[in-house]
Amino acid sequence: MLWFCSIAGGLCFAGMVYCGSGAYSEFVEFVHGDLDDRLRSLRAQTPKLRRWIHIWLGIVAAVFLSLTFVMDGMVTAFVVAMLLSAGPWYIVRRISEARRLKIEDQLADAMVMFSSAVRAGLSLPQCLEMLAMECPKPIKQEFGQIIGEYKLGKPLERTLNEAKDRLRSENFVLFAAALLASRESGGKLNETVDRISKSVMEVQRLERKVMSETAQARKSALYMALAPPFILVAYYFMDPQATQLLFNTISGQIILSVALILNVVAYFWALRILNPDI
Repeated sequence: MLWFCSIAGGLCFAGMVYCGSGAYSEFVEFVHGDLDDRLRSLRAQTPKLRRWIHIWLGIVAAVFLSLTFVMDGMVTAFVVAMLLSAGPWYIVRRISEARRLKIEDQLADAMVMFSSAVRAGLSLPQCLEMLAMECPKPIKQEFGQIIGEYKLGKPLERTLNEAKDRLRSENFVLFAAALLASRESGGKLNETVDRISKSVMEVQRLERKVMSETAQARKSALYMALAPPFILVAYYFMDPQATQLLFNTISGQIILSVALILNVVAYFWALRILNPDI
């Protein structure tokens, strides 16, 4: 994830430098498309997204120029501009991913509720409507959209396929596939959904176990990432002249920038290792 954001930051900064060119316009289109998709998954309105992208790039350009000419730190300015460019993009992606994971966690309970509704004799649309009423957010919103579109006349198969594309959830893909197969060829839908829900619950149990076992390591990774700025401040009070060389000379700025990038990379690399896919 971090390498992606770093590349995005570099591209964003390059686009800022060549403002008005075709490359910049293409880049803005790319960023707009990705952010628009992520924000729509968060059910956020994006009518002025393109304008905010241009405003943010203008702020990044102002920060870059300020650090370059006022503080005479071009290398540091480039790294800061790169991180600022990637920052909003990364935050939106993280929020979107957190929502997706929350839906994954809620889906197992929703499938158990759905199976019970099928046993009670409810039809497939009635079961989905019950989930839209009884489930917690955010999965409640997704089922609400499915059943709302169905009531407006859209075929149920299409609403489920669109939900699969929108959610990007492997568990929901299995759930939707079971619903569509049952709708086309019949069969005991409740038993199929029960088996899927049990598999999902087992995977969630293993994921929670991994998270609990690695909680201390993840906290240590955070402390290690936060330590270098405090160490730099401590060195400034111990030897201010030598520390100022990191900011006043090109070689010092390169060293400081490389250290900053490696520190961020190390933190996210550690998180990647400590959060394996099960």
